[in-house]
Amino acid sequence: MQSFNTIASLREELAKHKGQSLGLVPTMGALHEGHLSLIIRSVAENDVTVVSIFVNPIQFNNQEDLQKYPRTVDDDLKKISEIKTDKTILVLVPSVEEMYPEPVKETYHFGAIEEVMEGPRRPGHFSGVAVVVRRLFDIVEPQRAYFGEKDFQQVAIIRNLLEQIKYPIEMVPCPIVRADDGLALSSRNMRLSPAARAMAPAIYDTLQHAVEMSEYEDVEDVVEWVLGTLASYHEVNPQPDGLKFEPEYFEIVNDTTLQPIESWDDAKGVVGCIAVWLDGVRLIDVVRFR
Repeated sequence: MQSFNTIASLREELAKHKGQSLGLVPTMGALHEGHLSLIIRSVAENDVTVVSIFVNPIQFNNQEDLQKYPRTVDDDLKKISEIKTDKTILVLVPSVEEMYPEPVKETYHFGAIEEVMEGPRRPGHFSGVAVVVRRLFDIVEPQRAYFGEKDFQQVAIIRNLLEQIKYPIEMVPCPIVRADDGLALSSRNMRLSPAARAMAPAIYDTLQHAVEMSEYEDVEDVVEWVLGTLASYHEVNPQPDGLKFEPEYFEIVNDTTLQPIESWDDAKGVVGCIAVWLDGVRLIDVVRFR
């Protein structure tokens, strides 16, 4: 593993690997097993893997969230270095000034797929994601790019971005990695208090039960049950320090268009996407119904 703080030095190293297949794994650091699974898959499928570690300020509409986002670069590099492989892994750890030497002027629009779920709740978020991902594409010029399906809407956004810019890059969505208790792994999990971390798996437990309910309940009833179950969880299961779930949304959508469905027969592929606040931390998850 080699790490680089400048784009020029990474590009210089990449020039030595001309003709080899390249995989890109964009991350914001605070790496966990989910990130490592993306890197391991890229290593298996490419000659060279580039991992970026960059907390992208322009995708945060909440500045407090940006300031609190965990930054653990030394530990991240250690974890990457411990991946057992004889293939090349290169890590780009740029500063904000390195990535954005000039004020960012470009914006991206994604139509209906950004008008649901995360879109209206995080104005400018997906345009900020698209800006940094495109810059990474231009820097690395990969054949493949790897993204986790926990950020299900983001995967759709990146797929749409590739259609807009017409880059011949294969986007590889990778399955959610979960802790033994079912909680979807996320860098934000490390901000949870011990009590909140013990409570958080109830999100996935609720989603799993919702899948079972889909066999005999209407879509609207399942949505209401999930939101109500989480909102009232602390009443049934009293928590220390008054901890409670604050569901922001739960939507059952077509897995291609991301538009909400009214009937289970409205789409061949159906997923449920949720965002829940707990202990001041915003957690997201996805479950497949069909």
